[in-house]
Amino acid sequence: MNEATPLTLAALGGVISERSGVVNIALEGMMLMSAFTGYVAAFQTHNLWLGVLAGVLTGVVISALHAALSISLMVDQIVSGFVINILALGITGVFFKGFLQEASVAGPGVLPTWHIPLLSSIPVIGPILFVHQPITYAMLIAIVLVQFLLFRTVWGLRTRAVGEHPLAADTVGINVYRVRYLAVILSGGLAGLGGTYFSLQQIGQFLPNMTGGRGFIALAAMIFGKWKPLGAFYACLLFAGAEAFAGQIQIWGWHIPVVGWPIPFQFLGMLPYLLTIIVVAGAMGRAVAPAADGKPYRKA
Repeated sequence: MNEATPLTLAALGGVISERSGVVNIALEGMMLMSAFTGYVAAFQTHNLWLGVLAGVLTGVVISALHAALSISLMVDQIVSGFVINILALGITGVFFKGFLQEASVAGPGVLPTWHIPLLSSIPVIGPILFVHQPITYAMLIAIVLVQFLLFRTVWGLRTRAVGEHPLAADTVGINVYRVRYLAVILSGGLAGLGGTYFSLQQIGQFLPNMTGGRGFIALAAMIFGKWKPLGAFYACLLFAGAEAFAGQIQIWGWHIPVVGWPIPFQFLGMLPYLLTIIVVAGAMGRAVAPAADGKPYRKA
């Protein structure tokens, strides 16, 4: 469940954004920048919660930039997302070397683990669902919330309508630009929260490129989950399971049968990414994206 937390939050953000018709491959950059700013804010204020808030706000700001470029200025959405990813990688790398690498002060630590009273004592289910750190609980709440908002509210209906046929939505009085801006910004907030997982919940430190392509894996999970919150969550559990399994194999010290050589850790590290390629290749042609996904809209 812990390994699936950042993937699921980013995938939920991707679902919301692409349901409105905006491709958001900038999730990786948003997560990385949020991991960095969240850690710096917590480091400077000695307050982990302010760090989480800073990370979420960073995701919101960067997503607003992506929205402005792709919705108002009609820049190609793939290009806009790609530029943001490269920018995040460069900025965090430079500032890490300049300010954090030589810091001699201890980091802010990690978020506490919460045991939900009574519920955490339930056999099997209790430790799985009710013994976690705060961002994992937030992820579980976000799954339910996004599923409800997208498929049970007027806002969700309008968002899906804009993602399928923006001209028709505009004709009945829906503000296409406002709906898309809000969806992309919400997407950034969720990705930002997922980014803070790495630096404030997992290890209590920031490292260059510490998100390691999880934003792209989240996009694959979104596709595999057919642009649905619950489907994306199940796909994220699959990817996270592969990552956890690879880690366990290293701990157990498994060897290649017959020759007896230890399995190279580089190969084990590739497992989640190989699974991503296989899953995306298998999902292509079966998963149907929103009809207007990636298509800019200009009001006549």
